[in-house]
Amino acid sequence: MTTHHEEKLLPHSPQQMFDLVADVARYPEFLPWTAAARIRSRQPLAGHEDPLAEVMEADLVISFKLFRERFGSRVTLLPMQGQILTQYLDGPLRDLRSVWHFAPGDQGPSSCKVTFDVDFEFRNPILGGVIGLVFGEAMTRVVRAFEARAMALYA
Repeated sequence: MTTHHEEKLLPHSPQQMFDLVADVARYPEFLPWTAAARIRSRQPLAGHEDPLAEVMEADLVISFKLFRERFGSRVTLLPMQGQILTQYLDGPLRDLRSVWHFAPGDQGPSSCKVTFDVDFEFRNPILGGVIGLVFGEAMTRVVRAFEARAMALYA
């Protein structure tokens, strides 16, 4: 399984960063290689201690050169914990899991420590090997795209 971990201190509140990452439908506006996004469903997460917790199922169409695939994911939004969890549902992968965590930064109330962890595995080991070579750089570009979007929206 290929993994990536990244931490950033950003000049935006944890709530602003949570809202930005939770807005999956807008990913095609700024996220590299994201050609389309569709929310299949969205509903409260029953029985969770966080009364604002939600779960959504979403599809992203990823397009890169000759590669164009649809990925289905279950996204769990836990605002009181400052977490967004993603679990793979269907598409060309064997597995994908990611965790975003948003905590107050040490530079005042309008700063946020963002932590992003992702693990994935392709069904096709050859494709996985090829993508694994550039995966770290790709994930860094994704995190930078969220950072740039936050600057555009909140600066």
